[in-house]
Amino acid sequence: MLMPSPRPLLLDDPATGLDVAGREQLIDRLEVLGLTRLEPASVLVTRRLEELPPGTTHAMLLRDGRCLDRGPAEEILAGLQVGACFDHPVRVTRVDGRWSVRTRRPAPAG
Repeated sequence: MLMPSPRPLLLDDPATGLDVAGREQLIDRLEVLGLTRLEPASVLVTRRLEELPPGTTHAMLLRDGRCLDRGPAEEILAGLQVGACFDHPVRVTRVDGRWSVRTRRPAPAG
């Protein structure tokens, strides 16, 4: 349960240990909370972009305690810096407001 009128809301890996249903319920509740009149400022720390609620407006990528990039989520999470952040080539997509990350594979020869 949240405090009445929380300002700000700080979440550090809130979906850790949750199964898929629990994770999705948490994300749904965070999305609804962002749409209510409360509209608390929130900071969500995660290593999994799939856990970001659709209303996420800004992102900051950290690696080794340093900021690699920050700004509007649409720009930051769609850029190549996500792969640099994880030191792994990735492809980031967004469907229905939700982010997804997969290994970037080279184009097939032919």
